[in-house]
Amino acid sequence: MEEEASKLQLYGTEASPFVRRVKWALELKGVDYDYVEEDLSNKSPALLSYNPVHKKVPVLVHDGKPVAESTVILEYIEETWPDRTPLLPGDPYERAMARFWIAYGDQKGYAFQSFLACSEEGKEKAAEDLLEIFKIIQDEALGDKKFFGGNTLSLVDLCYGWITSFKQVERVVGVEVLGPTTLPRLHRWMQDFKEVAGIKENLPDTEAQYPELVNLRKHLLSTKN
Repeated sequence: MEEEASKLQLYGTEASPFVRRVKWALELKGVDYDYVEEDLSNKSPALLSYNPVHKKVPVLVHDGKPVAESTVILEYIEETWPDRTPLLPGDPYERAMARFWIAYGDQKGYAFQSFLACSEEGKEKAAEDLLEIFKIIQDEALGDKKFFGGNTLSLVDLCYGWITSFKQVERVVGVEVLGPTTLPRLHRWMQDFKEVAGIKENLPDTEAQYPELVNLRKHLLSTKN
């Protein structure tokens, strides 16, 4: 395993939910890796050389070969170590549906940013828009299952894992969207997800996130004016 770790490096930042989903996948599969924390205000030459196109994290480097973009990295991890805690179903249709819901969540990222950047007057509309998306995720993607992948975690769960920190976003904005009565099954999923070995030990420090989110909200609001 030491030899494996020396061949696998993950470049990221602790604040990034896209980096965290990659970390979770590696932890669930029991793959050793070296983690390199990047300062995005002063990006390392290694990061810039490994990801010259987007110049951002995460980047997974395996045997010296870089893979960028979190969803691409997740698929690469699954295909490279398919027998270690499979994170995509074997059935082609179910795999397609998993990819659909991963894409759906990533495509709706604008609603999260709009919520975080909403004005006092726009809070209600931003909350309604985000609630509608959460309801679709709960009713259509999760359904009555324990996890998005059924009884076990899948890549879909990892990609929606950022929702477990959403309470801090609500706290910053001052509006509750994801409540136990409003979205009971998604709320239950959050609790189950946070208790899974490999996830539980690698959850973000939500208290540390709070000031970062406050500053991000201030920045987003300032760019709108």
